[in-house]
Amino acid sequence: QVHVVETGGGLVQAGDSLRLSCAASGRTFSSYTMGWFRQAPGKEREFVAAITRSGSIKYYADSVKGRFTISRDNGKNTVYLQMNRLKPEDTGVYYCAADVARTGSTWQVGDLGSWGQGTQVTVSS
Repeated sequence: QVHVVETGGGLVQAGDSLRLSCAASGRTFSSYTMGWFRQAPGKEREFVAAITRSGSIKYYADSVKGRFTISRDNGKNTVYLQMNRLKPEDTGVYYCAADVARTGSTWQVGDLGSWGQGTQVTVSS
């Protein structure tokens, strides 16, 4: 499995920006599509963004499109999530995972991926 550690969360005001980082273990990081998910209090975990192995194709949830940007550095085994114009509804624990794929309209983590501990993002109004 690919293990990940997310960092970069914090408490910000609406309209501010944050950049999350996800450091992954293993020498085969570049072999996996990586994804970011989030879970708000009392809600299920939801897909936020994904990036293919080379970084050439990116996918976003409609709720973050135009505000968030996913990127990766395969040399550093790291995937990033740049979050701009944050809103209170962006509040939640953000997780990254390897080996993500879309089935129909649902994004899932495959057998080679695992969840990290997540990083808390809180956006005040």
